[in-house]
Amino acid sequence: MQRLKSLRWLTCLLLLISALPASAHVGSPDVYAEGEAGPYKVFVVIRPPLVIPGVAEIEVRSSTPGIDNITITPMLLTGDASKHPPVADNMTKPSKDAQFFTGHLWIMATGSWQVRFVANGSQGQGVLSIPVPATATGTRKMQRGMGLMLVLLGVILVLGMVGIIGAAARDAQLPPGKTAPPASRRRAYVAMTVALVILVVGVILGNKWWNAEATDYASYIYKPLQMNATVQPDNVLDLKMVDPGWLRARKLDDFVPDHNHLMHLYAIRWPAMDVVYHLHPDQVGSGDFHLALPTMPAGTYKLYADVVHANGFPETLVTSITLPYTHGRELVGDDAEGTATSVKWNGEGTQTSASYKLPDGYTMVWKRPATLTAKTPEDFTFALLDAQGQPPKDMGLYMGMIGHAAFVKTDGTVFAHIHPSGTVSMAALMMAQSQNGPSANDMKDMPGMDMSGAAESTPNTVSFPYGFPTPGNYRIFVQMKHANVVETATFDASVQ
Repeated sequence: MQRLKSLRWLTCLLLLISALPASAHVGSPDVYAEGEAGPYKVFVVIRPPLVIPGVAEIEVRSSTPGIDNITITPMLLTGDASKHPPVADNMTKPSKDAQFFTGHLWIMATGSWQVRFVANGSQGQGVLSIPVPATATGTRKMQRGMGLMLVLLGVILVLGMVGIIGAAARDAQLPPGKTAPPASRRRAYVAMTVALVILVVGVILGNKWWNAEATDYASYIYKPLQMNATVQPDNVLDLKMVDPGWLRARKLDDFVPDHNHLMHLYAIRWPAMDVVYHLHPDQVGSGDFHLALPTMPAGTYKLYADVVHANGFPETLVTSITLPYTHGRELVGDDAEGTATSVKWNGEGTQTSASYKLPDGYTMVWKRPATLTAKTPEDFTFALLDAQGQPPKDMGLYMGMIGHAAFVKTDGTVFAHIHPSGTVSMAALMMAQSQNGPSANDMKDMPGMDMSGAAESTPNTVSFPYGFPTPGNYRIFVQMKHANVVETATFDASVQ
């Protein structure tokens, strides 16, 4: 039994080495978040484990000086386990930078987790909790070179064992210096044949065991909800969810509102990426959402739908649909659209400048970094200016936040819906913060949140904490609101 347990742990270790990343955001597994741990403003990066159990790598940079130490604790986001945290781990300062901390935590089970940060320093203690969806996300085949090397070593090992058994059967009872008689050599050949057969059978059975373990583990690999899109009479978009089978506990009717909507749908015309809609379908049944389509130009649209389960686990469903020109309803409420020139496919974007002219004369400006590098945390900062180049006096909140952004790779492999607080869903973030006491749950103190409703208190600048997951070309859709107008600007980024 102990040997079997050791082999199981070896299997998990090999899978840990060879897993492929994924997450609720498409192709963007790392968690980027900005918030306040009491008096300390911090930028958090959590790189979730690729398999479960696995180790999450964590980085914290404080923009407020005076933090002496930070402890981190992994906890489930909901349920009884969230009320009984394990012993906290201490983060370390890997360099002379007094405001940069690193650490790592074991995540032991699939589900919706949170990491609780407790900062202690010259201004006292502060607490911040960041939700983390944790899933095993895939495996890949062993590298060809390593496979050939292991096959060669295995053959050598088998032949060596056969040779040792043959030598023992032939020479074990011979006096020193004597030559083995024919009977001993025949006995050696028989022993070697039997040993070879046993070893080959052992290899075959071992391979079957390995495949069985891999199949069993594959049942725990995250399988996102699938979505089928059709258009019903009267231009009603029907989005039906299909569960391909993952965890039995996953449901299709337990979604919770995020920014007052059960679903946030981005429809992007492909491959030009020149038209984008941010829409909000309504749930009409278990796993079934309807949306009266607005007026849309003809084309094929990629659909990215964000939902959040009751336990705080977010998912992004992906599908596509080809539409003729659709004469639909006017956009109302939080629904919005944007247009831009077609993205180029030669590696150069068409909106590479830091300024985007909007149709009504307003301008959105990106405080663009000099270089953009994959896996590098950044605060992507944008400002909205009126026709006179001044901050609008009628700035408003768009679904409770200063702005929303979508980072989309031009090959479709990355989609991330970002808020000023980061890549985490606000519904899950509120669940996590609610466990830290009344003061920690005051969401108006989160970046980009301003629930006062006063226009003069709403800034015209918004920042989104994020890091591009892979090199390549991206299109960024940024939305901010003034009066009753939702402005949608488009920027292109080439990431090294």
